[in-house]
Amino acid sequence: MAVLVTRPDERGAQLAEMLIQAGVFAIHLPLFTIEAGRELNALPHKFSQLKAGDYVFAVSKHAVDYATQTFKNTGFSWRHELLYFAVGQRTAEYFASQIEHAIFYPQQQETSEGLLELALMQDIADKHILILRGNGGREYFSEQAQLRGAKVDTLECYQRVPIEYNNAEQMSICKRAGIQRIVATSAEILHYLVDFVPESEHNWLKSCQLVTVSQRLANLAHNLGWQDIVVSPRADNQHLLQTLLCSS
Repeated sequence: MAVLVTRPDERGAQLAEMLIQAGVFAIHLPLFTIEAGRELNALPHKFSQLKAGDYVFAVSKHAVDYATQTFKNTGFSWRHELLYFAVGQRTAEYFASQIEHAIFYPQQQETSEGLLELALMQDIADKHILILRGNGGREYFSEQAQLRGAKVDTLECYQRVPIEYNNAEQMSICKRAGIQRIVATSAEILHYLVDFVPESEHNWLKSCQLVTVSQRLANLAHNLGWQDIVVSPRADNQHLLQTLLCSS
């Protein structure tokens, strides 16, 4: 069963290559590129407003990369008297390698809900939280943290820029290749995918098995019209590969 990988950048290309090496035909079709965010110039000022013990959250490796490069370009550095968080283990490990500091993350549920369950998130009325993220994205964590009394600020470290294709031609290629499974790792990708595929091909699109990375995304996919949905236990490529191989 051929697989369409929509995960952007090198991680998507890597997953497609891992599938091919495992004997599964795969096409990498990223729907957007990742570029520098429009608020990066404000990062040093935002950091200077934080007091010791305040929280910094990085939603992805992209946020870590662009923030780190901005600090290098401006002569600033990651402050070691702050507490740092990530949503998932892989992002946390990467974050730690860049700033040489402990990173807190939910070990069971790698979602905003999991973050909110952490012990450090239970008494945050006096905390200032800075969220490093991309354009758009989910507001749930920010809203819940504010309800708990925290002051929350967000900064766009990167932005998703749609890639222009001949959409009908790309869908023809996918159908001829026998694509019957699609990997979508974010809500943004799911919405892009529905908009990308011509409406005349939506029956084919929704008939494909959708592999995603959380129950929240599975619920969104169901609401968008998918019935055959598989959830990977984690969002990294190794877990996605195992999920795809086990569900084939």
